[in-house]
Amino acid sequence: MKVDVVNIKENLKTQRFDASFHLSDGVLAKVHVCKSPYGCRMIGDVAERIFHAGRWKRTYVSNPDYGIELIGSSDMLKSDLNNIKLISRKYTPDIEDKNLKKGWILISCSGTIGNTVFTTKEHAEKLASQDVIRLVPNNILRSGYVYAFLSTKYGYSLLTQGTFGAVIQHIEPENVSVIPIPDFPQEFQQKVDDLIQESAKLREESEILLHAAKRTLKKEAGLRDLTENDYDSFGFHSAKRNISVFSRNINEISAITINAFNYSERIRKMKLLVQCETKPLQNVITNGCLFSTGSFPRNESKNGIELINQSDIFDRIIKGKKISKKKVDLNKTVNYGEILIAGVGTLGESESFCHVIYANEDIQGRLVSGEFIRMIATDEIPSGYLFCWLDTDYGFRLIRNTQTGTKLCRPIQQLLLQIPVPILRAEVMNEIDCMVKNAHTLRHNANVKELKAISMVEQEIEKWNKQ
Repeated sequence: MKVDVVNIKENLKTQRFDASFHLSDGVLAKVHVCKSPYGCRMIGDVAERIFHAGRWKRTYVSNPDYGIELIGSSDMLKSDLNNIKLISRKYTPDIEDKNLKKGWILISCSGTIGNTVFTTKEHAEKLASQDVIRLVPNNILRSGYVYAFLSTKYGYSLLTQGTFGAVIQHIEPENVSVIPIPDFPQEFQQKVDDLIQESAKLREESEILLHAAKRTLKKEAGLRDLTENDYDSFGFHSAKRNISVFSRNINEISAITINAFNYSERIRKMKLLVQCETKPLQNVITNGCLFSTGSFPRNESKNGIELINQSDIFDRIIKGKKISKKKVDLNKTVNYGEILIAGVGTLGESESFCHVIYANEDIQGRLVSGEFIRMIATDEIPSGYLFCWLDTDYGFRLIRNTQTGTKLCRPIQQLLLQIPVPILRAEVMNEIDCMVKNAHTLRHNANVKELKAISMVEQEIEKWNKQ
């Protein structure tokens, strides 16, 4: 139950006497923020520009040579921006005005609103949809501090409820510009800004390492990058793309599946590109088998354990939901170095289905849903190397090739266990393993710094509200 005391002058000023208004998160957040002993500014005063791209006709493409990445309100939260939709460069108007730049603040403004992202080099020169507001800081207040404030529970409440006490379904740049922000001393702003800038730098270094690891693996295995003609795509098809038609001898048909997709001629040819020594996946994972967390009740509880779903785990900062520990096997929490596959979903090219996750310090010891397919690498090959292979374009297409289902698809695990894994020289596999682990530790450290900056701002606001 929320309880507070409201001055009669506040009632007269707002002409509102209902408790639901005065105790709403947005109204309370504004009251707490505006008690700042340092005074407040408006977000519009500390931004060079606050805008979104507006609506335009989108022409989607599948070939990167003709397309440019389009970031939606859900995409902007992802830790990996390599698997998002492409829209045509030729048919997209005013690309320069839609391009993102490093150091901006993105705010989701439709659907799930109020989420924020501080842009890095990975966002630069990509486009964002009309569901994403861009805030370009003008350095009157430190850009990292502005981002940290908007990411606090106070900033989130002001973004999602404004000052009217009701949940907002959509926000415009004008709504963002009137949000109050404490004018903290420069020394404090600098500390917060340093943490956010360091976090952004660590994320960039992490992406560089992961890309380098994949390049090294493919170079040592003698593999070229795949083109869209090398696999069966469920993206936006070109009229020039050849239809995949092939025949199979009855002796080649397994009792496991009669789905033509699982016998893809394109994937068969793709496997032939792997000329180095390989071993089936089941030979390089513990006990030769895959496993999952299993099923359990999901009763929400504030004092329970945090559950991570597929929709959460690919975000930069992973936030699950709390469920009761009752009837949950806590021995099935994730161990460092596990490899997880998103095991349920649809076949859209930008969907997370069949993409892999490396269990770093952010995921270690946490509970994941039973939809994930999990594995542990043996001592023969390092876990970071196995993840790197499954995270390449080859690994992803091989995993997708095992799918079965119509609307909600799942990999056929017997086929999944037969996926070929290249076996390279031990020193090369260890080098790749080291790069992958270092990259994921950098991601973890970036999250630690960002969360620390946000916490610092929240604690300062809470201080003057306790006095």
